[in-house]
Amino acid sequence: MSTKLRDTAAVRLLTTWDAAIIAATVVFLAAAAQTVEHFGTARNAGFIVLDLAPILILALAMTLVVTTGEIDLSVASTVGLTSAAMGVMWNAGIPLETIIPAAIGIGACLGAVNGLFITGFGLPSLAVTIGTLALYRGLAYVLLGDTAVADWPRAFTGWTLGTVGETAIPNVLIPMAALVAVFGIVLHATAIGRSIYASGANPVAAAYAGIAVGRLKFWLYVTSGAMAGLVGVLWTLRYSSARADNAYGLELTVVAVVLLGGVSIFGGRGALPGVLAAVVLLTALQNALRLAHVSTEALTVVTGSLLIAAVLAPNTANAIRGALRARRSRTA
Repeated sequence: MSTKLRDTAAVRLLTTWDAAIIAATVVFLAAAAQTVEHFGTARNAGFIVLDLAPILILALAMTLVVTTGEIDLSVASTVGLTSAAMGVMWNAGIPLETIIPAAIGIGACLGAVNGLFITGFGLPSLAVTIGTLALYRGLAYVLLGDTAVADWPRAFTGWTLGTVGETAIPNVLIPMAALVAVFGIVLHATAIGRSIYASGANPVAAAYAGIAVGRLKFWLYVTSGAMAGLVGVLWTLRYSSARADNAYGLELTVVAVVLLGGVSIFGGRGALPGVLAAVVLLTALQNALRLAHVSTEALTVVTGSLLIAAVLAPNTANAIRGALRARRSRTA
């Protein structure tokens, strides 16, 4: 490969949105470790991992859904409903070993409801999942009301907060890393991933190419629901509390990190590395602000601002790159 080609490839790599988000995350972590008291400690790093775990797990499935040009705003309500269902089952005397897979299955069923309305009846995903956002949260309150179920086995709650052996590595990091690997391989190294990109870029052309676009999207919603059910389990056990309002408002954070990570809201473009960096960046930023005694209201403003920036910045960057390419082609 010539020097010119290598330089062009390097410039293209360094100017991608993923690279920009990764660089911003590294710079922020380094700056916060130097300026915010206790931020750089191993103990606080463990708290950051625990805080980002539910966001990351939901964002993995959301990345696939948004890449197809759809969205799922019901994920946080699915977390709340599965948590409430766990509380009801526990009060009924069902063992936790049965409750955990049942909760994930409930989440998958709730995702299937979304997928059925969107792919079976052709309804817009934004409208459907706004409706199920309210419906699932309402059902959670019907199941559990304002009460909380808190008498969970210490062996399970301790695991979610514990570390691997004598290290400072949180236990939840292991299944989280496995999920990242699985979703990364599926999206970037399989025919399913190529179908996801094709369906988001041009669903009509994808259908003519033999891709079952509707079926693909349906199973992505089932996957999104299952991941929300898993988060419902982790959330309940981490806080040792099954409540109907668990994960309230978390859907905005999940959407923010997915879009901030470079996934196009219009579908067809995006990659997991940028999303992973965005999850770490947003979670670490919120953690640093809490350590600096910034109010909860300010944290909400930060999340909302990043959501707006996540939509504007990648599209602005793409427009600039397009203009530069057009200019180079005119001068060539």
